[in-house]
Order: sequence, then C-alpha cells, then structure tokens
Amino acid sequence: MAFDTILYQEDGPVGWLTLNRPDDGNMFTPQMCHEIRDCVNEVRRETRTRVLVITGAGDKFFCIGGRKEGMQDTLLYAGVLPTLEMYESIDRLQKPVLASVNGFAVGGGNVLQVVCDLTIAKESAVFRQVGPMMGSFDAGYGTWYLEDLVGKKKAKELWMLNPKLTAREALAIGLINRVVPDDQLRAETKKMALELAERGAFAMASIKGAFNARHGGVGGLARMAHDLLLRPYLESDESHELSEAFRARRKPDPDKFGH
Repeated sequence: MAFDTILYQEDGPVGWLTLNRPDDGNMFTPQMCHEIRDCVNEVRRETRTRVLVITGAGDKFFCIGGRKEGMQDTLLYAGVLPTLEMYESIDRLQKPVLASVNGFAVGGGNVLQVVCDLTIAKESAVFRQVGPMMGSFDAGYGTWYLEDLVGKKKAKELWMLNPKLTAREALAIGLINRVVPDDQLRAETKKMALELAERGAFAMASIKGAFNARHGGVGGLARMAHDLLLRPYLESDESHELSEAFRARRKPDPDKFGH
C-alpha cells in the first residue's frame, strides 16, 4: 500500500502504520484521515496481519491534532475534517490496534490513542487535551471513551482544565497501558504486538465486538452477531441440516440440532 501522508509496513503478523508528517507535528489533514481509514480497511480485508500498530514519524510527535486546510469551503460534509471516519475504522477493525506513542499526543492525537485498544508510550511522551483552549471539542470518542478509561470527573478535568500529563501520570490514571524507556519504545512495542498476535484471532475479534456492542448500540451488537457468530453458525451441523431440508422441501431432523 502506497500513501502520501502515512507509511505502512508489514513485519510478520504486525502491521506498522506511521503518521508521516513530522515537520508539522504529524497533524491530521483531510488526506491523512482518508489514508488512515483506507489503510485500516485494507488490513481488515487481509489475513496476514494479526495486530496493527499506529505510531508517529520522528521522535517528538505522535500527533498534535488536525489541520483544517485543504477542505472544501462548504457547510456540507466535505468541509469537515473526516476524523470520525478514521476513528470508526480503528474501532471496527476486528484485530487489536496498539498505539505506540513516541512523543506529544495532543488534541486529536490523544483521542487517537484513546480509540486504540492498547497504548504503550515512551517515558518522555506527553498527553493533553486542548480543545477548549482552541475553541474546539471532540464529543463521542474523545469524551465517552475517555470517561471509560479515567472516570467522569477526571475526564472532565482533562477536557475543561487541559492539564499536561507525563507518560507516568497518564499511566497512573489509566489513560495508557505501559511506559518504557525512550530508546526501547520500538522494541517493546514489537514485543507487545507479537504477544497479542499469539492470542486467538477469533477470540480477539469477539472481545473487540463485545466492547463495541456497548458503545455502538445496534451497530456494535450487529457486529457481534454478524461478523463473529455468522461464520460458525454457517459451519454448524444445524445450519447444514436446515439448508438441506429447505432445498429438499422436507422437514429438518431436530436430532441434528445443538450437538
């Protein structure tokens, strides 16, 4: 897969998606949002990759938010930074997504790591929500998911008072999962990703679907039923008997159900 604003590389069962605008804080642009979405959707459709890692280029920025330039001058959807499409693709991916935070994760960059299933960060990483300081906000992924991680009062503090958190402070409140020395981030990320890759792929997909069912409402519940339960159902003796009986215009044999 070739892109302009991100890099993608497969390393065995691990896919590495790198935000590649280090001279501008790896900030989202409309093109980057679409490329991340497209990349994640490609990973969804192949079976080689069992874990997706998202990180930033360079050693200073994971991502510090989004740029509005390049959008159409309209009040229609084309005039809105398409971050939700990016977050939704990560949330829907049936494989675990690991954020490897290599520097500042600010604004939309912090929301990005929140949306990922797990987060590992280097010691010098910094986390901050700055929306109200800039006159903006992020409802949904940036609030509800954050509340699940750190609790309502702390989530409101992060959004309303905008404290700057060190990696250790972020770890202490449950915002991230693991902190490692700066020079060990890549190696420890790979180690963590390979550990995830050893887990049962169907079970991991089921876990993601179960979590999404709570937030996604009917969509999340449908994902559990359709994406995860459909295949074993179609392969069961019961489904085969029902299908054969229907085609033969006979009554099904209930002795073949539920064994």
